[in-house]
Amino acid sequence: MAKPRKRIGDQLIEDGIITPDELKIALIEQKASGQLLGKVLVDLGFVTDDLIRDQLGQSTGQESIDLKTLVPDPEALQLIDQEMARRLRVFPTNYDTTNNQLTVAMQDTADIVTIDRIAAKLGTDIGIHTVLAGDTDLETAIDRVYGFELSIDGILHEMEGGSIDTTNIQLDIDEYSHPIVRLVDALLSDAVKKGASDIHFEPERGFLRIRYRIDGVLQKIRSLHKNYWSAMVVRLKVMAGMNIAEMRAPQDGHISLSISGHSIDFRASAQPTLYGENIVLRILDRKKGIVPLPKLDLTDDDRTQLELMMARPEGIILVTGPTGSGKTTTLYSMLNHLNSESVNIMTLEDPVEYPMVQIRQSSINVAAKMDFATGIRSLMRQDPDIILVGEIRDSDTASMAFRAAMTGHQVFSTLHTNSAAAVFPRLFDIGVTANVMVGNIIGVVAQRLLRKLCIYCKEQYQPDELECRLLGFSSDADSTEIYRAAGCERCSQKGYWGRTAIIEIIRMDSDVDAVIATGAATRDIEKIAREKGFKLLADDGIRKVLQGTTSLEEVSRVIDLTSRLH
Repeated sequence: MAKPRKRIGDQLIEDGIITPDELKIALIEQKASGQLLGKVLVDLGFVTDDLIRDQLGQSTGQESIDLKTLVPDPEALQLIDQEMARRLRVFPTNYDTTNNQLTVAMQDTADIVTIDRIAAKLGTDIGIHTVLAGDTDLETAIDRVYGFELSIDGILHEMEGGSIDTTNIQLDIDEYSHPIVRLVDALLSDAVKKGASDIHFEPERGFLRIRYRIDGVLQKIRSLHKNYWSAMVVRLKVMAGMNIAEMRAPQDGHISLSISGHSIDFRASAQPTLYGENIVLRILDRKKGIVPLPKLDLTDDDRTQLELMMARPEGIILVTGPTGSGKTTTLYSMLNHLNSESVNIMTLEDPVEYPMVQIRQSSINVAAKMDFATGIRSLMRQDPDIILVGEIRDSDTASMAFRAAMTGHQVFSTLHTNSAAAVFPRLFDIGVTANVMVGNIIGVVAQRLLRKLCIYCKEQYQPDELECRLLGFSSDADSTEIYRAAGCERCSQKGYWGRTAIIEIIRMDSDVDAVIATGAATRDIEKIAREKGFKLLADDGIRKVLQGTTSLEEVSRVIDLTSRLH
């Protein structure tokens, strides 16, 4: 039998948020006014609107949303006009064109009458998804957003009319009457919807270039007049918590917004350049950051190798690859796989990118004199079972990471090398001795990210003689057919959409340890590993080509295939 749900007033008393006397006062006022108890409590000043929203969400199991950080979706706003939004006390937050679903924020998600009225307005083709929002937030959002141009082109046209003086705008408040505020929000929302991982704002002598990094490749999106940049940079700095008066020194910051119905974090970096401050935003989407291990698109053999490595209770697992190769995603997937109430997992990162439930995460702090080496020393006093060290950069960090591995901890970390086998010479270079490595390294994973061919427009063709050699076939293999990029509207004429990882794994055993103990070169380590079934990044890339997942051109862009011609 289901346990009866507590009334919100009783729950607030139990949590120590209000007193029984305050609840009695609110109930008397509610009886007189006929309003919802939550609104009465807010009006009396006993609780905040945000607290009521979150409390209702927890007690009813409903998803809640903070409209104060929401970036408006112009497509959603077109479906419900201002008059209807105000009359029904609802706010359209996101229109998912893929699933043809409109997300609507409302104070009472169980209000069937209001939902039916919205459905009648939209028709039967569009589904409705409801989320909880505070009453005051709803009213503020309706007042703030409706009546203003929200598309990038529309905002630029508005500013080109000359009616807005962008040099004197007070950008420290979130007022949608200011076109710069709307322009910055629209650009951030556009980048997220297009699947970008980074946004580059690059000032030149006479204009501002805006580029998105999509699927690992930078694409020019807009060119704006230089006059807009001074106001835009102030707006971005205010959002990121940077010092707007400092223009000659690099700065870092952080922005949190709600876009397309879920929380998005932006890691901001400002760098002084010849023509002004260059700003880059790294987009951190929490929903994409933590991928379950089965969804990493690994072969059965590779996944088995990873699971065997994670099954060892002590030692160090290293993930290597260049910046942007998905190392953090792989590490988080492995930690998520191991995460349970029976283990204490602690991380030390620079900075923490994606919050994870039940895992103690810390960022290194130069100001507080906590670098990776001193941070590991501190973490070891916290009784951890598993430790994630963001990166091994120097001998001190390496020494502390291996000390943790040798004292009964399972350690995960990253290193910058070109291949899995190159990890060992790199560790030698930073001062890790062979006798420390032997027996303490569980395994090494090297990876890259490849763009996937668009499934709607990829073209099948027969490879030429050189391509057959790269694929490992003889030139007379007439039956061999692979795919290449074409381009269509769905992939913005790029021919690619999404990315997939290719990996190589060296799982340590006594034979590999013996080779490392002699200080062997990379090729010798690869040779002994290949005798045990080790496959190179190139092998995994060719496998993806033969599957039709990617193109030979894309694999050649990311890794060197010339060694396959010998």
